[in-house]
Amino acid sequence: MRILLIEDEADLAARLHKGLTAAGFSVDHAADGEMGWYMGANQDFDAAVLDVGLPRLSGLDVLKRWRKAGRTLPVLLLTARSGWAERVAGLNAGADDYLEKPFHLEEVVARLRALVRRSAGTVSPVLRHGDLELDTTAGSVSRDGRPVELTAQEFKILNYLFHRPRRIVSQDELLDHIYSYDEPRQSNTVEVYVARLRKKLGHDSIRTVRGLGYRLGPGEHAAQ
Repeated sequence: MRILLIEDEADLAARLHKGLTAAGFSVDHAADGEMGWYMGANQDFDAAVLDVGLPRLSGLDVLKRWRKAGRTLPVLLLTARSGWAERVAGLNAGADDYLEKPFHLEEVVARLRALVRRSAGTVSPVLRHGDLELDTTAGSVSRDGRPVELTAQEFKILNYLFHRPRRIVSQDELLDHIYSYDEPRQSNTVEVYVARLRKKLGHDSIRTVRGLGYRLGPGEHAAQ
């Protein structure tokens, strides 16, 4: 899942970037409100971590502009201020959740995962499709109850497909959501990882829809 991090405090941004990457997210960072607004308005992200107190454009103004333009990505607000008034203002502007500084990185990760699940119409951290089970919290996959070892990129692709069990997902969309903007990528990357996933999970685990992309194979849709 690809996350947009908008935070102007360099040390905090570096800590969040490192922690979110370690948790399996692909992270793009903007250090001011104008750049963050532009990135969120012109690129697709699965969620955003948005600081309220930003230079050039406040976090609330960034959020209001996104929502006015119809951008629906889930947003987790970060604020250094306490008090119900600011929390209400953030929620009224379209925020999906908020955290007050200081906070624990583990809570940011947990809240982001919950936001991504809810945006996909899923509430359980454990997703199931046929004989496959994917635990979004543990980062693990099993088939018929037996664990399957996946690389980080293989897990990212499968995780993205599990969150969209009824959709055909193009190669370009997968590339955009498993890599951050500045990570190197190759045109055949997705084909390689899908081939590896089929070898580990079964040939029918991921279907190719010619000319369009990929979707999960036969089986029940991910658990709600």
